[in-house]
Amino acid sequence: MLRGKTVILGVTGGIAAYKSAYLTSLLVKAGADVQVIMTEHAREFISPLTFEGLTNQRCHTDTFDRNHEYSTEHISLASRADAVIIAPATANVIARLACGIADDMLTTTVLACDCPKIIVPAMNTRMYENPVTQDNMEKLRGYGMTVVEPAAGRLACGDVGRGKMPEPDVLFQYVEMACAFPKDMAGKKVLVTAGPTQEKIDPVRYITNHSSGRMGYSIAKICALRGADVTLVTGQTALEPPLFVEVVPVVSARDMYEAVTARSGEMDIIIKAAAVADYRPAVTSDEKIKKAEKELAIAMERTDDILGYLGAHKKDGQFLCGFSMETQNMLENSRAKLRKKNLDMIVANNLKVEGAGFGTDTNVVTIITPETETELAIMSKEQVAVRLLDEILARL
Repeated sequence: MLRGKTVILGVTGGIAAYKSAYLTSLLVKAGADVQVIMTEHAREFISPLTFEGLTNQRCHTDTFDRNHEYSTEHISLASRADAVIIAPATANVIARLACGIADDMLTTTVLACDCPKIIVPAMNTRMYENPVTQDNMEKLRGYGMTVVEPAAGRLACGDVGRGKMPEPDVLFQYVEMACAFPKDMAGKKVLVTAGPTQEKIDPVRYITNHSSGRMGYSIAKICALRGADVTLVTGQTALEPPLFVEVVPVVSARDMYEAVTARSGEMDIIIKAAAVADYRPAVTSDEKIKKAEKELAIAMERTDDILGYLGAHKKDGQFLCGFSMETQNMLENSRAKLRKKNLDMIVANNLKVEGAGFGTDTNVVTIITPETETELAIMSKEQVAVRLLDEILARL
């Protein structure tokens, strides 16, 4: 998602500089052109050779370096940057940026940039909590920069408290938010459901399904990266929820029904990607399970048809998208569901097709509307999410 994007990574003189190497690797793997600028003190903690080996490009360290093409280099870098992230950012660099001081390669370049800027403080807890540092960070926020809150824990100095640099995969998501997509969903409120539900049989056992939640989580993430205000209603999964999303955890189908219906009226787009546990057709000799299934089936028929409720109560201008997982007659069954539930779109996939369905990082889907059918090739679930949202936005 960062292919073709230029990211300036500023590394300053803190022990957390070693984490910046892993962040560099993540950005490069995502296709970004990573330009690393190191301060003089950063070079005391980690070598420029490390970043040069990761990026296959010269690491920038000196504003007056003569060993480069003829150009004003900090201006040249600034003009092509899509995002700047300074990780770690020391109290000293934060103070200089807050005052507009440009006295080295990093600060002069940042001052010349007009792209999104992400500042990642990492320092001793008392330095971080000092009112001067807090005021400086507030100034940076006022100038439109994103200041990432540090993590809490044991610091290199031995103190325990706030001041640790967040892990590189968290910072990677901040860079994605800054420049991966145009914010073409800004102002849209989107609700996404994801993951399996669980239906309790007794204090020990429950019925569920194989849904991993990956498809719904991917949709929620891409919606957020495109600027939407996203609510993710999710069953229990092993996935880390995406940043920049409001997460509403649920367990049962009834929980999900209540969470969705309580919020549906304020949403512009609702995408139901969750797989509600289907406990009705089971055959068993266990009387306790049979009794539980009967009671749960009655509850489902009465209250938990989420798409049915949403379709019957769809407000003007609201877009409703469902998912249909089939093993046979995929298009016919999905079109019937589209009509019956009063949906604007349904995403169909066949669980018997290789690369589709539960437990995979890929999917093979057909996007169906009342007028069209768009069959997509096998692709990652994030790529499916991008294509799905493109199709939805084209119809709003």
